[in-house]
Amino acid sequence: MKNTQPGDIVREAYSARSQEYAELVGSMASTHPSDRALVSAWAATLEGPALDVGCGPGQWTNFLTECGLVASGMDLVPEFVERARMQYPALSFDVGSFAALDAATDSLGGLLSWYSLIHQNPQDIQIPLAEFARAIRPGGGVLVGFFEGGSVEAFGHAVTTGYRWSVAELSQELVTAGFAVIETHTRTWSGYRPHGVIVALRQSSR
Repeated sequence: MKNTQPGDIVREAYSARSQEYAELVGSMASTHPSDRALVSAWAATLEGPALDVGCGPGQWTNFLTECGLVASGMDLVPEFVERARMQYPALSFDVGSFAALDAATDSLGGLLSWYSLIHQNPQDIQIPLAEFARAIRPGGGVLVGFFEGGSVEAFGHAVTTGYRWSVAELSQELVTAGFAVIETHTRTWSGYRPHGVIVALRQSSR
């Protein structure tokens, strides 16, 4: 019998709809102007290479390079990585796991996690967050985009089960993982689920 892991479910669900997903939200044209401004401002604070975790078709990875960073992307979904490599051949993209990043300890200046944790079971959220903290150098930054809500709760995402987080609860999880929260943002956008962003710095000691 096949031992199916949660990551397998997410990967297979997105693999089956990768073309549809890329056509709907796989370009910067589908992003909100305030999000582009926020990520651009965050990128300007970073020193050293950046990793776009859960990069999808690669548009945010390319955006980070346009902001002046040396950036690479990784994703669970091979179809996304293949598409990103074709669309942005000058950049590096790899298939990987959020629980075991292909990055040396303290090697990253920053890490973008744009909606890449929305399918992570809340009881296991420390697994990727601890790995983010391992890979980011002290003083380096992380920016997390997510579906925002009054509490942690599951919902019927179009691809597979997703989770909303309150800003306070996800902030606390980041603190537990070794980050200091610098700023938070929320937005409601007509026709879209409430949106949250947390910007944090990796502490010198964990």
